[in-house]
Amino acid sequence: MIGKILRSLRQYKLQTLLTLIFIIGEVILEVLIPYITSDMVNGIKNSVPLEETMRTGGIMALAAIISLLCGAFAGNFSAKASAGLAGNLRHDMFRKVQSFSFGNIDKFSTSSLVTRMTTDITNVQNAYMMVIRTAVRAPLMLAFAIFMAFRMNATLAVTFVIVVPVMAFGLIMIGKFAMPAFRAVFKKYDRMNESIEEDVRGMRVVKGFAREEYETKKFNKASEDIRIDFTKAEKIVSLNGPLIELCMFFDTVFILYIGSKLVIGSKGMDVDVGQISAMLTYGAMILMSLMMISMIYVMLTMSLESVKRIVEVLDEEPSIHNPSVNPVMEVPDGTIDFTDVAFKYSENAPRDALFDIDLHINSGMTVGILGGTGSSKTTLIQLIPRLYDVTGGELKVGGIPVKEYDVQTLRDAVSVVLQKNELFSGSIKENLRWGNESATDEEIVTACKIAQADEFISQMPDGYDTYIEQGGTNVSGGQKQRLCIARALLKKPKILILDDSTSAVDTRTDALIRKGFREFIPETTKIIIAQRIASVMDCDMIVIMDGGKIADKGTHTELMARSEIYREIYEEQTRGDGEND
Repeated sequence: MIGKILRSLRQYKLQTLLTLIFIIGEVILEVLIPYITSDMVNGIKNSVPLEETMRTGGIMALAAIISLLCGAFAGNFSAKASAGLAGNLRHDMFRKVQSFSFGNIDKFSTSSLVTRMTTDITNVQNAYMMVIRTAVRAPLMLAFAIFMAFRMNATLAVTFVIVVPVMAFGLIMIGKFAMPAFRAVFKKYDRMNESIEEDVRGMRVVKGFAREEYETKKFNKASEDIRIDFTKAEKIVSLNGPLIELCMFFDTVFILYIGSKLVIGSKGMDVDVGQISAMLTYGAMILMSLMMISMIYVMLTMSLESVKRIVEVLDEEPSIHNPSVNPVMEVPDGTIDFTDVAFKYSENAPRDALFDIDLHINSGMTVGILGGTGSSKTTLIQLIPRLYDVTGGELKVGGIPVKEYDVQTLRDAVSVVLQKNELFSGSIKENLRWGNESATDEEIVTACKIAQADEFISQMPDGYDTYIEQGGTNVSGGQKQRLCIARALLKKPKILILDDSTSAVDTRTDALIRKGFREFIPETTKIIIAQRIASVMDCDMIVIMDGGKIADKGTHTELMARSEIYREIYEEQTRGDGEND
């Protein structure tokens, strides 16, 4: 699991190595400084010449400066390595998400993906910086300081045999009790982000139904849950400080008491003031190293939860991928064949969303799809560009099974204007060129004229350079739909699918759009999902969906003669008693 994260290190391996080298140099020099200080103190006590004292002081100052420089370089390289790792992880995760099918995305909520790409990666970044700096520095400092303390005076160093195990046990227990609270936080982060996302995206609905107070309470509850868990964990972790101070005071008292007795009494013991000073410094180093190790333990345990969540995304295999050998790189035409097709959204789903689908559509035909809510109209058309894969039967486009196509080639040949229209921040031209990056201004205008969008665009102050706010909030629903249709037309697809994409435009505009399709793209296969029967009456074939299967299909005249469902829809929508518009 850690190895998969470290694969994203790539070009920052050198910075990591340099960090480790400078950290080792810094620790060695820091441990030597108290030893040098001890010699200088003893020299002053024994009245050595001033030149020798100055020389010893100069060596100590030089060691301190080099240690400082090593620390600065280590900090610089560790910052570059950790930030680089985080940047690469975000890139890798985002690229992975882009390869997901709709089925993969269904496994992760949007809020969860946002949390993983922000909070979780930040935790990993901080943990990696701590690992290559503190997690290397603290154990080395602990080992070197204990070695130097025993080398200097084993009698005084006995205090560490008592203090270190006590402190280590206390720190382990603190970490053990703090971890469950830290682990619980991450799922609550997902819920809080989900609350924010829903509230921001649905702001108009929230205000329209005056639900601001309810949304505020919902957010406050999610935020309060996180605060409670963090407070609980931090209260436990805060015991580190008192434990460290207790051990340091015990260490100081022990060294000063025993050392003073030995200095005053001598009794053949080689103990001097310089050694006592150095032992106090080594004691502080040892105890601070233990405290840093405990903080590393807490931080790494937190980051392991983040690592698991990141690896879940990186390990997720796209359910839709290119054929391993010789994928088809060209779609011959817009012919579509469903042969005994079945589909379910997951293996554990209680029933198929689609079943017994047999349908043949010739290239260039205009096909209308009608059916009640939940009849799987959208599910049917999402199989054509392989947004999902069929779970039974076979689907062909251009006479070739869709699974044999290069996915990019297939989707370039199929333009889908989904039920939920999305526009991105940027100019109208920039949004339309999502359909074709190299589209000329003339092609853009032509597509907009077919989609009946040119008229309202021309009336805008900046025309096609008008800025579209995120989500298209500064255009109406009907204008957004027409822009999305124009964007799809710019792909010059062999198959054009409109999933209830003219529901927000008036019937006259709807008719003009369909007229434009007949006149300008007669060779393109057109599939129109609609609620209004007027939108599909003139189609070459109308398909009636009911309960996940095809209830009937035929022309308007044929269905009026034999389909009770179609006849009911027609009569309901065309009666002239004023009950329906």
